[in-house]
Amino acid sequence: MNIKKLFTGLISAIALIAISSNAIAGSNYHSTPAVQGYDVVTYHTDKRPLRGNGNYTANHDGATYTFSSKENMQTFKASPEKYIPAYNGYCAFGVSVGKKFIGDPEVYRVINGKTYLNLDSGIQAQWLKDTDGRIVTADKKWPKIKKKNPASL
Repeated sequence: MNIKKLFTGLISAIALIAISSNAIAGSNYHSTPAVQGYDVVTYHTDKRPLRGNGNYTANHDGATYTFSSKENMQTFKASPEKYIPAYNGYCAFGVSVGKKFIGDPEVYRVINGKTYLNLDSGIQAQWLKDTDGRIVTADKKWPKIKKKNPASL
């Protein structure tokens, strides 16, 4: 009976490893869409950001981006760094104080061609009091916190 339990445990472990490796590979089936599924190109081309959909996706640096049209997907693929929000979509104010808060895709500003998200409109009001200074500070802090777990900050 011990051999049967050992064999079952081994098979379970192998299956878990196989499933995990697929998720790590950045498959569209095992990832959360970046920027909560908003089409990052529309921040630059439309009056307001639009949600993307599963028909048009692109993976970049381990994140899955969704788009509202094939044209936007192709535009992104040609120059992804132009469209990815600052600080990978984390709240710009939060990064300026050394934290990583999820940015609300509908609370944003495009400044000098770069999209900056904020946690909410109240935080954005604070950020807007000194965007230039906050951006300089956040740009200095981002490399130090970029790979850190938000809960550890």
